[in-house]
Amino acid sequence: MFAGWLAVCSSHAAEPLEAILDRWLTAQTNLHTFSAGFLQTRTLRSLAQPVTTEGRLWFEAPSNFRWELGAPPQTIALRQTNRLWVVYPPQKRIELYELENASSHWRGMLALLDAGFPRSRAELESRYRIERLEQTNDVIQVTLIPRSAAARRLAPEICLGFEPNQNVLRYTIMKLTDGSLMRQDFTNTVLNPVWTESPFVWTPPPGFEVTRPLDRTGVRTGAGKALR
Repeated sequence: MFAGWLAVCSSHAAEPLEAILDRWLTAQTNLHTFSAGFLQTRTLRSLAQPVTTEGRLWFEAPSNFRWELGAPPQTIALRQTNRLWVVYPPQKRIELYELENASSHWRGMLALLDAGFPRSRAELESRYRIERLEQTNDVIQVTLIPRSAAARRLAPEICLGFEPNQNVLRYTIMKLTDGSLMRQDFTNTVLNPVWTESPFVWTPPPGFEVTRPLDRTGVRTGAGKALR
C-alpha cells in the first residue's frame, strides 16, 4: 500500500519539463522590469583559467536594457526602443546603432542581448529552436539554437537557467563560434522594481566621441548630452 501511495506522489511530482517551461514563459508576461548583479565568467581556449568580471543588468519590457561590465564600468550597453549605445568609458568612445532600419543581419545578432527575457513561447520559438531541456536540482536549463544565421555565426548555442518555483532567471550561457563560453550568473535579483530615475538614461561626461557604424555618417563629438 505504501509503495502504491509513493508511486502516485512521484507521478505528480515529476512534472514534465515542457510543462515547466510553458509555466515559466507564461509568468514572463507579468515581468515588466528586472534588475540584478551578475558575475560574468569567460572560458577561453587561449587561457588556462577562466576570467571573471562583475556587472549589473537592468531590463524593462519589451526590449529596454542596460548592461554594465566592470566596476567602475568598462563597457556599457544601453538600449532604448530602436537605439543601442555601446559605451567605452575608459576610451571616451560611444557607438550609436539606429535599429529601426538595421538589416536582418544586425537584428538577429542584437536579439541575443535580450534572449533571457522572452515574452511568450511563440516569441521564443520565433527566434530560437529549443534544442533540449534539462533539470539540475532546482534549476531548469533550456538550450536554444538561434534561427538567424547571423546570430548563429556569433553564438551557435545559448542556454538559459531558471528556477521554476520562483520564476527567476538564474544564469545565461552563450557558446561562441570560437569555442569559448560566456556565462552570467545573476545575484540580488529584483523582479518588477520601481525606479525613481530611469536606468536607461546615461549622461556621458564631456569629450566623448560618438560614431555611427551602421549609417556611415562619420564621427561627432558628444558634449555631455543624456543618452535617451
